[in-house]
Amino acid sequence: METLPRVADAPPATTLRCRRGRTERDRLEWRISDGGDPAGLIEEFLAGHGLPVADLTRPADAEHHDTDGGVCGAALFVSAAAGNLLAGAGAGPPSPTVGVPDLVAVVYAHAPAAPSPPTPAGAGWWPAPDAPARWWLGPWRPSWTPAGHAAAVRSARAAIGRGDVYQVNVVGHASAPYAGDPRPALARLAGLPGARYGGLLTGDGWAIGCASPETLVEVVGGRALTRPIKGTRPATAAGRRDLLASAKERAEHIMIVDLERNDLARIARTGSVRVDELYAVRRWCDLWQAESTVSAVLADGTGLADLLRAVCPGGSVTGAPKLAAVARIAALEPVGRGISMGALGWVGPDRVDLGLTIRTAVADTDRMHLWAGGGITWGSEPDAEVDEAAAKAAPLRRALAGVPAASSGNERIAFQP
Repeated sequence: METLPRVADAPPATTLRCRRGRTERDRLEWRISDGGDPAGLIEEFLAGHGLPVADLTRPADAEHHDTDGGVCGAALFVSAAAGNLLAGAGAGPPSPTVGVPDLVAVVYAHAPAAPSPPTPAGAGWWPAPDAPARWWLGPWRPSWTPAGHAAAVRSARAAIGRGDVYQVNVVGHASAPYAGDPRPALARLAGLPGARYGGLLTGDGWAIGCASPETLVEVVGGRALTRPIKGTRPATAAGRRDLLASAKERAEHIMIVDLERNDLARIARTGSVRVDELYAVRRWCDLWQAESTVSAVLADGTGLADLLRAVCPGGSVTGAPKLAAVARIAALEPVGRGISMGALGWVGPDRVDLGLTIRTAVADTDRMHLWAGGGITWGSEPDAEVDEAAAKAAPLRRALAGVPAASSGNERIAFQP
């Protein structure tokens, strides 16, 4: 799978020029409790810094921004709760990371020197850069037991049996205490194989590390595309054969492809939505995953706010129908999704590139948090879904702890139904 050039402290999908030298110009942070329309706030803020986000079909010439001191783009993060609001749903259960904003936009300018520090002024609760290096990550504590996770899967299957939904994505959360500066550990996630959206975004008292392989939405030249991932097996020859042959996984995947086609159709020129690639098997760490590409030509006048309202939250992490699935998720999951299952990436003068925040972790003032789960259909087997979530979380846990990937045992996990 294609991956982007990476620098440890750079936000995902940052342009190469900005990775080499950038400085923070301004930032917007917003929380659900602040009220208002997050999509409108993002667009107004970025447009105020000269980024052409009011009409994504008419991008600016990036070369005009490619000078020292000029705005080169912005990192953008949207939480799962904010994405729910954009879709017209409730925010869901409270996030376990109270101090992390639900929306962050950081505007960067080109800098002739080395990149600026990855945290803004005042983010002084981690050790100073010249302090002795130390890192300790404690035991993980889940928000529900494996039995509780399996019970949620059974509840989701019952809802599907009643016809309330066709598919529901069920996600679990775990957290662990830590000591030291979490940023180097989180930066290691960007080096995981297949981390198309590998990178780091930080603020005062929090840091997000991303290893996501999944494109929520990319816009270049007035054309939008999304790459939904649905369907997982261990990265062995037998696992690949099983994924390709699985009628259950293929049906689950096609449901989400259809949902993504519908999402893009809301902002597309009539007749322009197409499936460019269907059910391609690609690798992320120790797992095979099925990925498709859906694209469309944006309708004239489509702005960033329109785009976010159409694609958030991502269909592969909600289910179908989307609003019914989001309501079911809020009833099933014990804590909010926080930074996971949202969006994180880059908005530049000539493109938007946002990854879905799967395979993503966050540190708040004293704990590390991560989430993992999977899509539930009528054919899902509860214990297999619990195993699949554990297999997705395992590479992140190892990387955060500094354990070499070679010690993985994921190839021995068989979680197919």
